[in-house]
Amino acid sequence: MTVRVPKMAELVVAQLRRQIIRGELQEGDALPSESELMERYGVSRPTLREAFRVLESESLINIRRGAHGGARVQTPTRRVAAKYASFMLEYRGVTLRDVYEARVALEVPAVGELTRNRTRADLARLRDSLDRHTTAEKQDQGLAIGLHGEFHMLVIQLAGNGTLLLLSEMLQDIIDLGNTSLHADTEISEEQASSAAVRTHKRLFEHIVDRNGVAAESLWKRHLDESMVYLLGDNAAMTVSDLFD
Repeated sequence: MTVRVPKMAELVVAQLRRQIIRGELQEGDALPSESELMERYGVSRPTLREAFRVLESESLINIRRGAHGGARVQTPTRRVAAKYASFMLEYRGVTLRDVYEARVALEVPAVGELTRNRTRADLARLRDSLDRHTTAEKQDQGLAIGLHGEFHMLVIQLAGNGTLLLLSEMLQDIIDLGNTSLHADTEISEEQASSAAVRTHKRLFEHIVDRNGVAAESLWKRHLDESMVYLLGDNAAMTVSDLFD
C-alpha cells in the first residue's frame, strides 16, 4: 500500500485553516507577512502562495493587492456552505420541491423540540422577532420578507441543534434565491401572503408558550406546505441548477 505524503502547501493550508476554524485568527485579522510565514513553515514563496490560493478558494482568506494589501482572515459563513451545497444539488439534478420538502423535514421536529424545552429567554427573542415582523408587514414588504425568514431560522436556532441550524440556513439561502427568481402564478398577493404568515407565526408563538407541541408541529407543517405551494406554483419540477442559469 502506497502512503501519500501531503505537499508542503497542503500542510500550510491545514495549519492556517485550523487556526481560523478554532478562532485563533479572527475575522479581519491580517496574516503575518509572507517572509515571516515562509520562515515559520520552512517553505518557499511559490509554496506559500499556492497555500494562499487554496485558502482563498475556500473563502477563508481575502487577498488584497497593492501597497496596503496582504491576506486577511474571513471566518466561515453559511453562504459559503450554501454555495458548495448548491453545487452538489445542481450536479444531482435536485428539484426545488425536494429542497422545500427537506426544509419541512428539518423545521417541524425543531418546532416540537423548542415547544418542549423553551425558556423565558427564548420566548422573549421570539416575541421581539414577531413584533419587528408585524411592524414591517405594515410598512415595508421587502423587510417583512427578510424578517419572515429570520423567524424561521430563530425557531431552529432556539431548538438547540447546531447541525440542523446550519443545514436549515443552507436550504434557506437556496429558497431565498428561488423566491427572488420565481414568480408563482397565484391569485394571492404578496401582501396577503405576508399577513397570513404573520398570523401563523403568532399562533405558533402561542402554542410554544402553552407547550402544545402537537398543535405547534401540525401548524408549522401546514404553514410550510402552503408556503411551498404558494412560492413554487408550477415551478416545483425545476432543478436547483435552473436558478443559476
